[in-house]
Amino acid sequence: MSADEKVLLIRSKVNLVQFENPVLISNNNQAKQDTNSVKTNAHPMESGDDVDECERQSCDDVLNSILPPREWEKDGKTFRQCISNKPATEINVKKLNEKFDTLLKQYNAKEVGICPIKEELYRQCFNEVIRQVTLNCTERGHMLIQIREEIQMTIDAYKELYESVLANGIRKLLRREHKKSDLSIRAKQLTSENENLEIELAEIYLMTEKLERDAAEQRDAAIKRQAEELTSLKKSNQLIKIQLESIISPKRV
Repeated sequence: MSADEKVLLIRSKVNLVQFENPVLISNNNQAKQDTNSVKTNAHPMESGDDVDECERQSCDDVLNSILPPREWEKDGKTFRQCISNKPATEINVKKLNEKFDTLLKQYNAKEVGICPIKEELYRQCFNEVIRQVTLNCTERGHMLIQIREEIQMTIDAYKELYESVLANGIRKLLRREHKKSDLSIRAKQLTSENENLEIELAEIYLMTEKLERDAAEQRDAAIKRQAEELTSLKKSNQLIKIQLESIISPKRV
């Protein structure tokens, strides 16, 4: 299972943020009846009650800003589950810490480096911490939400920059691989041409040696023939000389 699949599994099965029990959402008619009944039974609040109601409403708004209420349908009924507005006790914090450490080991989160699994678990844990702080001080909770959003924006910007750089690097790598393939094909062509030229050169060497050998044989044959002709001419000249001497000698006597 890949890291992204594990993150989706964590989001669907794991939640470190404390929620209220699911509440059945009534239909429109029931909602109207409830609204009328509320209006009928409505009574003016005192100034102190008004301030408490405004503070509670503001706290609920901040809590809903942490995570929006969940809504789902089951058996034709719509349910809603809001984030819990019950303050956390020391035992809850201890259990949250233990559960966080257990989940890190269970899903094999990396101890160092970038890890989507660890990031998701830390995100849920931070949301629970914001919830607990909000119940003690709404302003601090609101500030932590702003910090969370700013951090998320920074992370998203870095992710976008990383993906852009990665895509650019992949494009350069593909171009380099394409160029490398072309150069490899060109190198094979040049190697083949070199081999053909070497074969032609070897044939030329053989032909040159044959021509030199034939020329040497022809030269030797010509020298031998000339020597034989010279010997023959010398013999002929000697015979002619003897004949001349034989012709001249009687006349002298």
